[in-house]
Amino acid sequence: MNYFLNEIPQRTEKPRKVGLTMAMDKGLSIREVEDFVNVCGNYVDIVKFGWGTSYVTPNLKEKISIYKKAGIPVYFGGTLFEAFIVRGQFEDYVKVIEKYELEYAEVSDGSIDLDHEVKCDFIHKLSQKVTVLSEVGSKDVDKIIPPYKWIALMQAELDAGAWKVIGEARESGNVGLFRSSGEVRSGLVEEILTKIPFENIIWEAPQKSQQVWFIKLLGSNVNLGNIAPNEVIPLETIRIGLRGDTFNHFLS
Repeated sequence: MNYFLNEIPQRTEKPRKVGLTMAMDKGLSIREVEDFVNVCGNYVDIVKFGWGTSYVTPNLKEKISIYKKAGIPVYFGGTLFEAFIVRGQFEDYVKVIEKYELEYAEVSDGSIDLDHEVKCDFIHKLSQKVTVLSEVGSKDVDKIIPPYKWIALMQAELDAGAWKVIGEARESGNVGLFRSSGEVRSGLVEEILTKIPFENIIWEAPQKSQQVWFIKLLGSNVNLGNIAPNEVIPLETIRIGLRGDTFNHFLS
């Protein structure tokens, strides 16, 4: 840090197992990636290339290389995994991971109907090759999953080999864990936490109000995802009480 302040919450240090920030790259240019890692590299633990953007992103290998040199692993969004699965191309998906030398992969079923045992089998198979993040929740705003089922799905996917489970919110933060207004489904979150340890969950929280809510509930070292690149530094200040939203939260 640039100077000393008392009563700043202690943040975990990279490589982190908890307190993760997952940022979303929706099509940054090479120059933007270079600038991003220069400023935010110490605060970003992993980068997701959102949904299927990796399919159309130019200079993809070069972008991945820049992140890797900065010590930031990347993975392709779960919607891309689903695009391969719905076309019966799982082995081709594995070849893509190998081609780009990815160390992480996301398994999700937010846009397709996928038998959960089959999903867990994909998680198990991929976990033999890479670190798997699995996403629970639907992108369909009308599909409401009861808390007991969220818990059962998350636990089964962790048991199948997922490193972390991701709570679905989309990049907009208005489905899954959240109401269409962006308000947190607090009862759902709190019930999930009665059974699933918080360190095993990455909560997608693209909106500032959502980030604040989770930090107040679970502390500075909650895992948060779908953070826009230009919101990584602001998020870090929220985590340590240096923004108005959490200014008094960490003071004795």
